[in-house]
Amino acid sequence: MAKGYWISYVTIHNPEEYPDYVAAAKPAFEKYGARFLVRGGDFSEIEGTVGNRHVVIEFDSKQQALDCYNSPEYQVAAKIRQSCADGNLVIVEGA
Repeated sequence: MAKGYWISYVTIHNPEEYPDYVAAAKPAFEKYGARFLVRGGDFSEIEGTVGNRHVVIEFDSKQQALDCYNSPEYQVAAKIRQSCADGNLVIVEGA
């Protein structure tokens, strides 16, 4: 079965509030078996406009990745993230 991935880049506007998002999202990530492949770190901007934080999360399937995003647990966290950061997120099926 193909795995599912969240690929996102985020521009954090309120770094004091962002840890609240991380804490609120943790139950959803644990429930759906999220594995962080990239979380922050040094980066080189090569093409296009990117944020200041980059995240790649692996799930066992694309459906599991979608279910995590749409879960009540994650939607609470998403509201916190949206209040302190702007971002782009794609959920993609991969190898």
